[in-house]
Parts: sequence; structure tokens; C-alpha cells
Amino acid sequence: MATEDPNQTVVSYFFLEGLMYTAEHPSFFFLLFLLIYSITLTGNLLILITVASDPHLSSPMYHFLGHLSFLDACLSTVTVPKVMAGLLSLDGRLISLKGCAVQLYCFHFLASTECFLYTVMAYDRYLAICQPLHYPVAMDRRTCAGLAGLTWALGAVHSATHTSLTFRLLYCGPNRIAYFFCDIPPVLKLACADTAINELAMLASIGIVAVACLILIIFSYGFIAAAVLRIRSSEGRQRAFSTCTSHLTVVCLYYIPPVCIYLQPHSSGAGAGAPAVFYTIVTPALNPFIYTLRNKAMKQALRRLLGHGSAAGSPPPQPVLGLS
Repeated sequence: MATEDPNQTVVSYFFLEGLMYTAEHPSFFFLLFLLIYSITLTGNLLILITVASDPHLSSPMYHFLGHLSFLDACLSTVTVPKVMAGLLSLDGRLISLKGCAVQLYCFHFLASTECFLYTVMAYDRYLAICQPLHYPVAMDRRTCAGLAGLTWALGAVHSATHTSLTFRLLYCGPNRIAYFFCDIPPVLKLACADTAINELAMLASIGIVAVACLILIIFSYGFIAAAVLRIRSSEGRQRAFSTCTSHLTVVCLYYIPPVCIYLQPHSSGAGAGAPAVFYTIVTPALNPFIYTLRNKAMKQALRRLLGHGSAAGSPPPQPVLGLS
């Protein structure tokens, strides 16, 4: 588990303790996580293929949805397979120091990119509903691609910063991570050095940034709600609320748990893994249902893709304030 250094013993492997209560019924939880993971991959890849192949889904909203589906599939892949491996054997819970660094980087890269993407999606809905005449100019193809690329770039920089700060420290003592994957708070607990700078950076760059993004989203939807109430037709209001409530549902499930975790870095432990399950495992599996069952255009596109709906050349539903 460790290698000898002339001055100190350096940890080379970590042991992931996993989620609470799963060790009592490993077979049941293995099958449960396998089912969730299969649903996550199938649902998100199906949305990604649908958005990429259907010409009716060419609006920025669906472009961003394609990015979200790809992120969700990857985010789940970073954590769930390792959790399942740990349920099969104790060796499956071992992870090397380098492997831990890679998992931490990939997780925060994908998770932070998704955090920024939700904010961009809220801004897109704000423009579409509150400024429909200006929307085609403000959110043209180049702007849409630029905003999507910016979320990925910010996520990469954010993750690289925290990964380098975390693994510049020496790990020479205990090697048991009281969590189900390598995340910053539980890993820092094992460091043989002062972690004050890391905790301050985590508070500022993760907790506060997540709160700021959440506030921006709430403000955007405040303006959206006011605009929707001014729509005269009941059908228009219903479609507008349907699109926006699906986004808000996902945002609440995704933002609230990490804000609680990263604003309280000393609360990490086996029990702290419970809220993390929501945005690492549950939300990626729910997104395909939330964004398809409440979206008529997506349902019609899926029927066309699977060959059960109208012909590919049939017209899409008429847009209401850019919501189709």
C-alpha cells in the first residue's frame, strides 16, 4: 500500500470505503447500480444520437442538451463502475495514487463543466422567452458553439487547478478514503500537510462558484416566469412552463448536494456520500426522462429515430417563444 522514502512513507494506493450500508447486501446494490448505469448510458446516448441526427432539433436548446447528455454519460462512467467493482471484491476498492488523481480530475472536469452548462442553458431560455425577437441574433450558431466551448474550457481549468493543489501534497499516513470515489474533501483528510490553502480554494472556487451559478439561474427563471405569465394562450404557457420546470428540476437535484458538501469540507465521510449520490449517479439517470417526457419535440424526434412516428420529413411542432 505504501513505498518507502528515505524520510517518510509515501502512500501509493488508497482504499475506497464505499457507500454506507452497501457492504451488507453487495449483490443487491451491484445489480441496482448496474441497472442505473445501463439506464444512464442508454438514455443519454439515445438523446445525443437523436439531437445529432434530427434536423428538427437544430435550435441552441437542443445543442446544449446534446452536450449535457454526453457529460452525464461520462460523469456516471467516472464513478459508477468503480463503485460496482468495490461491491464485487475488496480488491475492487483499491485505487492507485495516480488513478485517484485521474478520477478526481475527470470528475471535477465533467461536473464543473456541467455546472457552467446549466447556467448557459438558463441564459439561453431567458433570451428565447424574454427577448424572442432578439434571440436568433443573440444566440446564433457561432455564439452557441462558443458558449458550449467556454463551459468545457472553464471546466478543464477549474479541474486542473484543484487536482494540482490536491496532489502537490504528501500522503504518508492512513490510506482509507471514507467515500465512494476520489473527491477533494475526503482525500485532503489523508494529507500529511497543512490543507488550509486547499480548503480556501475549494470554498472559493467550488462552493461560491456553484452558489453564484445557482443564483444566476434563479434570476434568469424569475424573469422567465414573469414573461410566461404574460403569454395569452394557455397552450403557450403550458409549453413554456413544461420546458423550464424540467430544467429547474434537474438544477435543484444537481446543485444543492454539492453546495452542501463543498461548503462544509470537514463533513466528508461515509455518511457524506449520500447527497453526492444524487448528482453523480441519480441525476445523470433522470435527465433523459426529464428532458424527453416533458418535451413534445424530443418525443416526436425519438419516434422518428426509432421508426414509430411520422415520417422524417414531417414538420416539427410550431415554436412558442423559441421553446420548441
